[in-house]
Amino acid sequence: MIIRARGPSLVPFGITNPLANPVLQVFSGQTLVASNDDWGSTANAASIASAGLAPADPLESALQLTLPPGAYTAIVTGSGGSTGVGIVEVFGR
Repeated sequence: MIIRARGPSLVPFGITNPLANPVLQVFSGQTLVASNDDWGSTANAASIASAGLAPADPLESALQLTLPPGAYTAIVTGSGGSTGVGIVEVFGR
């Protein structure tokens, strides 16, 4: 699956206070499974881009993960404690 956290690319959709630099964390219970700040820095950046799911802004976050069945939590925060509107998207692959 590919999980994205978007903020800056929401502006064309009328969001006037987007989360400028979203940081994405995925947890299983209290255990951090994966995290990303700036999607191009993830090890799977080329795979995310080739799937056509690269975030529109380089400051947005994305992860490509293979997870066993279970409950997971995605948390999006602003880098440096910033605030604003963000969105989490999950795509099955």
